[in-house]
Amino acid sequence: MGSMNNMLADGAPDTEGPVVAQGGGGDAFAAVQQIVEDQLAPLTVSIDLEGHYPGDVLRALGRAGAYRQHLASQRPDGVCDLAGAVQAMAVVSRECLSTGFMMWCQDALAWYLENSDNAALKAEMLPKVASGEVLGGTALSNPMKYFSGIEPLHLRAEQVEGGYIVNGTLPWVSNLGPDHYFGAICRVEGEAPREVMLLVPCASKGLDLKQLAHFTAMEGTGTFSCQFHDVFIPDGLLLADPVQPYLARIKAGFILLQAGMALGLVEGCIGLMQDVEPLLGHVNCYLDDRPEELAEEAEEFKAAAAALAADPYDASPDYMQEVLEARLLGSELSLRAANAAMLHTGARGYLIDAPAQRKLREAYFVAIVTPAIKHLRKELDMLSQAQVS
Repeated sequence: MGSMNNMLADGAPDTEGPVVAQGGGGDAFAAVQQIVEDQLAPLTVSIDLEGHYPGDVLRALGRAGAYRQHLASQRPDGVCDLAGAVQAMAVVSRECLSTGFMMWCQDALAWYLENSDNAALKAEMLPKVASGEVLGGTALSNPMKYFSGIEPLHLRAEQVEGGYIVNGTLPWVSNLGPDHYFGAICRVEGEAPREVMLLVPCASKGLDLKQLAHFTAMEGTGTFSCQFHDVFIPDGLLLADPVQPYLARIKAGFILLQAGMALGLVEGCIGLMQDVEPLLGHVNCYLDDRPEELAEEAEEFKAAAAALAADPYDASPDYMQEVLEARLLGSELSLRAANAAMLHTGARGYLIDAPAQRKLREAYFVAIVTPAIKHLRKELDMLSQAQVS
């Protein structure tokens, strides 16, 4: 997804754009909306069809405070406003889900650092990630499937003096570039076999980023196969050891943040449907999933996600069940809204650069990105079985 050439061309730090106070609240959301209108909207089609990586936009969003809403340590009020992070992501995802997805990648990377016990790493890297100075992604798709019994863990590590030597391949990791970072989980064999989580610099010797596929949607997201050939990661970049207690701390937030993608996409679809009402309302009234109905459901979804986001560290099984159910609802609502937008806009939505057909393709991404609908249902079934036993 997205060419390395485009990434390098757009990789220089952007020195213009709005800057707001840390934890900017309403000011931050207004600044995010302005960035969407002025900088992102003109690029949306090229991101989708040409694989343009919007590095300048992503950095501008960081300076506007978009990535620090859920980071208590990076806000003057010391509050974890995860619902605010969802809202900022939704503003961007209404226009371009590729960019909204990369916001989620950035937010997730910051979430890893925020919750790490490695104080030195957190002090050094988190302010840079929160501000957008450093960009990066999350490589937890494979580990999440591994811990759910869906697939084996792809990375293995040998603990050596001063760090770890990592080998293996992750097929797709997003929001990457030559100077980016991502979090990865490896299986350490030996006398004390366990899983550990590391912060991986893309510039690491022995790490190759390969673009091996092009996708139906979500081009321009800096998505590469990450091939590890005896990659040394020093102890200073250790995020968690052992990883299970750490995953329990970050999992709910990791999943809930994705509500921003779903909410923004649904709101964008509703907007497209409303736009054609003056011309086509007299015949669109015969279609299912009308805009006012979807708008009501979107508000209910937003409220449910915000309520769950109030305490993302709740470790109870009942809470995690509600988180998984909310994420599942976001996928299902995205598919319905995108299908409705396509039908409501008709032939004009079928053009190659039309927003409606793009949102239909994007909606399937919401439904298949980890955790996918089938993954969510499997985890919900596992929770149900555990409660019965």
